[in-house]
Amino acid sequence: MVAINRSLFSWDDVENLPDLKRLSLVLNYIPDEKIVQAMEKKRGNGRDDFPVRPMWNAVIAGIVFQHESIESLIRELSRNPKLLTTCGFDPIPVQRKPTARIERNQETGKAEVVYPEAETPRYKIPSSWNFSRFLENLIELEKNQGLISNMVPRLREELMKVLPDFGKHLGYDGKAIKSHSTGQVNKKIEKTSDPDADWGKHETAGIDSRTGKIWKKTKTWFGYTLHLIADTQYEIPVSFSIAPASVSEYIEMEKLIKKTLEETLSLPEKCQDFCADRGLDSGKIKAILWDEYKIRPMIPCRELWREEKKNDPQYDPSKPVTRSLFPDRVDTIVYTEKGTVHCVCPKTGIQRDLAFQGFEDSRNTLKYRCPAAAYGFTCEGKAECHCLGGVSPGEYGRIVRINITKENRRIFVPTPFDSPSWDRGYNRRTSLERINSRLDNDFCFEKHYIRGKVKMQTRMGLSLAVMMAMALGHIKEGRKAQMRSLVKPLLKAA
Repeated sequence: MVAINRSLFSWDDVENLPDLKRLSLVLNYIPDEKIVQAMEKKRGNGRDDFPVRPMWNAVIAGIVFQHESIESLIRELSRNPKLLTTCGFDPIPVQRKPTARIERNQETGKAEVVYPEAETPRYKIPSSWNFSRFLENLIELEKNQGLISNMVPRLREELMKVLPDFGKHLGYDGKAIKSHSTGQVNKKIEKTSDPDADWGKHETAGIDSRTGKIWKKTKTWFGYTLHLIADTQYEIPVSFSIAPASVSEYIEMEKLIKKTLEETLSLPEKCQDFCADRGLDSGKIKAILWDEYKIRPMIPCRELWREEKKNDPQYDPSKPVTRSLFPDRVDTIVYTEKGTVHCVCPKTGIQRDLAFQGFEDSRNTLKYRCPAAAYGFTCEGKAECHCLGGVSPGEYGRIVRINITKENRRIFVPTPFDSPSWDRGYNRRTSLERINSRLDNDFCFEKHYIRGKVKMQTRMGLSLAVMMAMALGHIKEGRKAQMRSLVKPLLKAA
């Protein structure tokens, strides 16, 4: 909670600016008690010109008001007495007593006492050194105890209490964050100015569906990668980690998924689906999500059968490549690398989509039905199809079941690709891109002065905690529609 020093001179009678109300909202709901207590214990009996609580509140103010540097925050404090009061500093300007000096009078030759003009009154605010020392202690606290990062799971649990469906739809994204370093090695010390960071490389490739040509894009950066899990329905962060840019996203995503779901035991029960970008397609991760947590993976399948496309001189980019679903026998059922299942009429050669009948949890099977029977049209090869499949289904038509645990886990998932449920779930992934945009623009990660993994982790933890605390405050105070608002004035609750 906010601790404000009261004085004879108070701004209570003056209406706070909308910005200050937003700051107060964050300070009221961010779980910072352990951090402040640890910082006060570390300070001990040292000088207390600027108490821990106001210093901490000022650091949060720097994030809320989008200051790129400490110097920018100090300038704001020096001209905004309302901000000083909100943080807990003394808002009364201080005037230094002029120091008398002795000067010789040129006319009389006698020494005289001269009093200079009084200086302009100034607010007593922390200097750059004060903030630097405070931040060093804060970073050390994160390194040794992880108290900054731990605010995120605590806020996650609070959000789950006020939003019953928070965590129902989750998603992951990896974001490149450049270090405030060029990445060039100093020849004398044989290190870069940020030894914790390294070079990352992100490649995307595919095949142009119109021309059949392979395309490729490469992005490189020196720094780190933010690995972020968020609620894709509410666009609110859920969990994060920071790693050097060269660390595999697959490894970090798997670790973060397990850590998040094991930290909050009620989260796997709530979560229904988990989405990620096509580049993170992994059979192992899809299997973990479904087999261990019963969470439906919404991760598109990448191009898998490139060799067949290269080696087939008659390959048509507009037509998908198919393989037999039952390669051990002659049958009419085929599938594509995108997981769509088709039948090929043995009489006419016409390929049709099987009618999807849903996923059977108890069997771990995808259920499909003959399209002729499902949609009520005549199929000339029906009898031969039944014979090849070794079935006698009658009028209901042939049923095909695919056990996802026995097939390619990248291709076959509980919610088939391109189904309406899949489209709804995967389209929510764009919320992660909007969160990343806020981090760049509203939290100044597009332009920063951070070097070092622990510093980056501390700064990111503070930013995500502010984002989550503001959402929590909006919800608890009856402004649910504003839960994602970071800069708009606070509206009155309905």
